[in-house]
Amino acid sequence: MKGNAVKSKRVRRPRSPLALVNPDAAGIDCGLAEHYVAVPQDRDPEHVRRFRTFTEDLHRLADWLVSCGIKTVAMEATGVFWIPVYEILEARGLQVLLVNARHVKNVPGRKSDVADCEWLQQLHSVGLLRGSFRPAADIAALRSYLRHRESLVQAASTALQRMQKALVQMNLQLQVVITDISGTTGLRIIRDIIAGQTDPRQLAKHRNARCNSSEAEIAAALTGNYRPEHVFVLQQNLEIFDALQRQIESCDKRVEAHLQQLTAQAPHASKPIPAARPRRRSRGEPSFDLRIPLHQLTGADLSQIDGIGPYNAVRLISEIGTDMSRWATERHFTSWLTLAPNNKISGGRLLSSRTQPSTNRAAAILRVAAMSLSRTDTALGAFYRRLAGRIGKAKAITATARKLATLVYRCLKGDIVYKDPGAAAYDRHHRDSILRRLRHRAASLGFTLVNQQTGEILEGVS
Repeated sequence: MKGNAVKSKRVRRPRSPLALVNPDAAGIDCGLAEHYVAVPQDRDPEHVRRFRTFTEDLHRLADWLVSCGIKTVAMEATGVFWIPVYEILEARGLQVLLVNARHVKNVPGRKSDVADCEWLQQLHSVGLLRGSFRPAADIAALRSYLRHRESLVQAASTALQRMQKALVQMNLQLQVVITDISGTTGLRIIRDIIAGQTDPRQLAKHRNARCNSSEAEIAAALTGNYRPEHVFVLQQNLEIFDALQRQIESCDKRVEAHLQQLTAQAPHASKPIPAARPRRRSRGEPSFDLRIPLHQLTGADLSQIDGIGPYNAVRLISEIGTDMSRWATERHFTSWLTLAPNNKISGGRLLSSRTQPSTNRAAAILRVAAMSLSRTDTALGAFYRRLAGRIGKAKAITATARKLATLVYRCLKGDIVYKDPGAAAYDRHHRDSILRRLRHRAASLGFTLVNQQTGEILEGVS
């Protein structure tokens, strides 16, 4: 059964005078129940067809495109409807262009007068469409695992918040005397409360030796009104939290197995892995070692960059891949991340340089990493503090995230092996840069600079 032909209701207009860049191009308008596909009019009398979204129909869609001599296909990124057809067409060897719907709408044309698939096919055939980035299939699988893990961690955090709310409703101020209710002390106390124990002194005996609060303080915080409805809510949310922890552990095993599969296919790293930087592992990170498979996969250790630990490094790789040749330069890379200024110039005058808003997950990871550098004694931390005092924290975070992106790009390209020079070295370098500019400025005006402490004359450099 072939796809249903679709007749266009518009009056045929002369073809565009633009030269054909992709003569073997097709366009697909993706939907929940049906996909509309258009090929060049000279390839089939029924050049627009409708296919259902069932798997067999998607394979017939691919067969039809191959029989029409199609080599490249453009489709809009509509929800998640495009993923199955994308994977099937990619497996058939077709070049699939995933197009941002906003870019298609920005191209002039009477889009309402023609079918979406025909419009996509025409724009793609004359080279007016640009594809969105999508990593290789094996990296995309890693990305799916890690995104799912992130959703599990967020759900577990929500369950913890509900547990804390139930405790507060019983006036059990456990969060006041311990740092984290999901720690050893907190969970032991909560499980005992659910088991029926309401004696504050008995509950306080679960105190861990490393807890800063004394048993007397914990007992005072646990003196409250143990109402059964709130205990029930506490119990149900603890069960949800425990189930999510088991799912996170299972997801970590799958991530570890997939990383081993990726590293087995990757070439052996030419450089030895650097020594690990001293750091405290976050509670939300996987328990297995991520540095070794990450180094074997990329040939670089991104965790050496301040603010980017092994887990964030793997998350970055899952979003951007390992092939930096997808971006011509580091400027193209930071522009794709929407961390570069979006300059709008008209008449030779800069109208705006505000950074373009985006939901890029890699950029979000780098922004969080930039925020963590604010109080560190590192060169990147000094860079952030200098900009924060001059242009504000929000812009400083974006600028620091852009610098982190540049370092990631250079490390993955193999141009550098990052090693933090320290905040003092950065401050000296910045001071020397300011002094050099002042000397040039003074020399151009016919003056000289004098060091007031030593009396040395600092002459300008020609």
